[in-house]
Amino acid sequence: METKDALINYCLRLGDSSLILGQRMAEWCSNGPILEEDIAMTNLSLDLIGQARTMLSYSGVVEGKGRSEDDLAYRREEREFYNTLLSERPNGHFGDTVVRNFLHDAFFYYLYQALKSSKDEMIAAHAAKSIKEVTYHLRHSSEWLVRLGDGTVESHEKVQESLNDLWEYTGDLFEMNEVDEVLIKEGIAVDLQKIKLEWDKTINTVIERSTLTRPEDAYMHSGRLDAMHSEYLGHLIADMQFLQRAYPEAQW
Repeated sequence: METKDALINYCLRLGDSSLILGQRMAEWCSNGPILEEDIAMTNLSLDLIGQARTMLSYSGVVEGKGRSEDDLAYRREEREFYNTLLSERPNGHFGDTVVRNFLHDAFFYYLYQALKSSKDEMIAAHAAKSIKEVTYHLRHSSEWLVRLGDGTVESHEKVQESLNDLWEYTGDLFEMNEVDEVLIKEGIAVDLQKIKLEWDKTINTVIERSTLTRPEDAYMHSGRLDAMHSEYLGHLIADMQFLQRAYPEAQW
């Protein structure tokens, strides 16, 4: 595989994961449990979509076919997205969202910490900028997990169930293929198994603070690397892409 092709795919992975999780968080707008949290979750969405814009734009530049961030966000089919499976999981109740985001935020946090040293200047700059936002995201989801896990009997039971249900999607975060191998040799990408070591430490610490129990590692879903997704992504992008599909080339 050529470095150019690997870089295009890698940027799509980063951009798609932020885009899809950002779209999920946008679904909370006006539906938050309290006003302050409604505003916070909307801001999380804006951060993630901003991160997606950078990587999707860069992917289009590297590709060299004139595709913009909008083309890549709104004019690709489901089997052309490379987002993590965890990012597309439905919001469910507030505890489901907190757990999903916590698991994903910790992944992004250590990934971007490592990518700040990437030999690709655009990816390194993107990571350096994004880590400021992701640090807040991780703190936000961690504190909510502790609050719910170590809260009432009902909140504890609900987030433990959420953790149990979502755990089987965490293995997908750390899978690698030839794209990673090529870019790691070039000093552009990072070894996700090393990221997992740091991720595990944070996950264990926060779960312990939350008085929750870490699920056993058993069956893990996969598919991100081959653009294979759950049934939920198709519904999500149908909503996200509706306006562009209905009115091609429309401008404000």
